[in-house]
Amino acid sequence: SYLIEEIDEALKIKEEDLGSTLKVMMLVGPTGVGKTTTIAKLAARYAYLMDRPYKVALLNLDSYKVGAIEQLEHYADIMQIEHISINEVEAFKENIESLQDYDVILVDTAGMSPYDTHKFIKTVEFVNSDIALNMEVNLVLSATVKYEDMEDIYKNFSFLNLDSVIISKFDETKHSGTLLNFMLLYDLPMSYFSIGQEVPDDLLPANKEYLLEHFIGDVNEG
Repeated sequence: SYLIEEIDEALKIKEEDLGSTLKVMMLVGPTGVGKTTTIAKLAARYAYLMDRPYKVALLNLDSYKVGAIEQLEHYADIMQIEHISINEVEAFKENIESLQDYDVILVDTAGMSPYDTHKFIKTVEFVNSDIALNMEVNLVLSATVKYEDMEDIYKNFSFLNLDSVIISKFDETKHSGTLLNFMLLYDLPMSYFSIGQEVPDDLLPANKEYLLEHFIGDVNEG
């Protein structure tokens, strides 16, 4: 009980806050963590499931993965949300400026291995572009992450000045000790949990109780 209380105290939560000004959220992360599906869930949540409908646009920077643009475009068509595919930093800035009357802009990026220098440099260019707005950078991290990969993931993405962690694939593992270790070690706030494949249902605002219940179940099984 003492350890759980200490862990609970150390974990950080980034509260959901859309506010009254335009919010730009970029999702980054390793290959295969579910960034595109998570963006679709966020878009549906903001557009249809909040206290009021927010005006949402999707910007797609992932020109590398086969089908990435079509997948997000398909979600956008279903939800009747603006979707724009972008390759260059100048086009990114221009489109951000043209969407000033929106409430939320969600930005999808290419998945990167910790060793893919070319994609990393390209993403840094987008993050550091001199848009006249603050942009939140959210690391999407799988709940199935291996201990050996944690340090590489953090080293690769910490240079982007991360604002929060969105944890995906909770439904694909019963063991959360490694994930909990990551959150405590790198002192990052959690913003959302993706707990399944259904859009938009399987997305929760992050809460400590959910993560700790998974961890306690893991310990009891051991």
